[in-house]
Amino acid sequence: MLTEKFLQYIKYEKRYSPNTCIAYKNDLEQFYTFISDTYEISEIEKINHQMIRSWLTLLMESGIQARSINRKITTLKSFYKYLLRENVVTINPTIKIISPKAPKKLAVFVEEANIQALFKNDDFSDEYSQVRDFLILEVFYDTGIRLSELINLKQEDIDFINLTLKVLGKRNKERIIPITKPLKDKILFFIETKERQGIISKEKENFIFLTKFGKKVYPELVYRVVNYYLSGITTINKKSPHVLRHTFATHMLNNGADLNAIKEILGHSNLSATQVYTHNTINKLKSIYKQAHPRA
Repeated sequence: MLTEKFLQYIKYEKRYSPNTCIAYKNDLEQFYTFISDTYEISEIEKINHQMIRSWLTLLMESGIQARSINRKITTLKSFYKYLLRENVVTINPTIKIISPKAPKKLAVFVEEANIQALFKNDDFSDEYSQVRDFLILEVFYDTGIRLSELINLKQEDIDFINLTLKVLGKRNKERIIPITKPLKDKILFFIETKERQGIISKEKENFIFLTKFGKKVYPELVYRVVNYYLSGITTINKKSPHVLRHTFATHMLNNGADLNAIKEILGHSNLSATQVYTHNTINKLKSIYKQAHPRA
């Protein structure tokens, strides 16, 4: 019951994304199962920091990555803050919990020359699915938006006069992203193609990207599209929509964009999340240095 109330709280008051809510729910279920099986208690008030540490130790010994463990710690910390607020507990046992250091992952991206080769490819028909799929790639690369943001993009979110699009990001934070005139023209062509080929929306809202049957596109379809086209231009292992988001940010920074501007476009809550892309800029500087310096 407490878990359900907490999940309702983070969903409706904190406005966490559906995926985050699912992850928190799974984390709490795993934690409760461990506590019940190991210590045979069900009362939340009886759980102490040693019990929490023993669960985290088990996870580490099972080979769970530090990043995943840190997410579970975040879940417990949020849960106990909620319990304190609701006067369910008087002591927060997560205060003594220290998160393990997670190695920073470098952002995987597609080289600029490969992306340019993809978009110079003229071998595309005017068949609806191909026009849609290619536009999906262009929107990802031109704007850096997330998968969920693209899927939920509506026609009224695009300002064709001021060349901007509006997205609803994590925690329902709205942001405005600039678009280019070529992208605007491609979106208009896609809308015309959709109407010309009789693709009629069966959704209540006017979503841009639809299946041939008029339903809103779904994550698996978008993943499939991105993987298919990226497989033709790059050998990187991961070929997901998020890679195109990484690619957008990396190319912008490598071409002189301000880090704070990229932060705003991507919808990051703090600058540290955006700084993961700076390693690529440094690599470019090293390359220029080696080519230009007489002693390099």
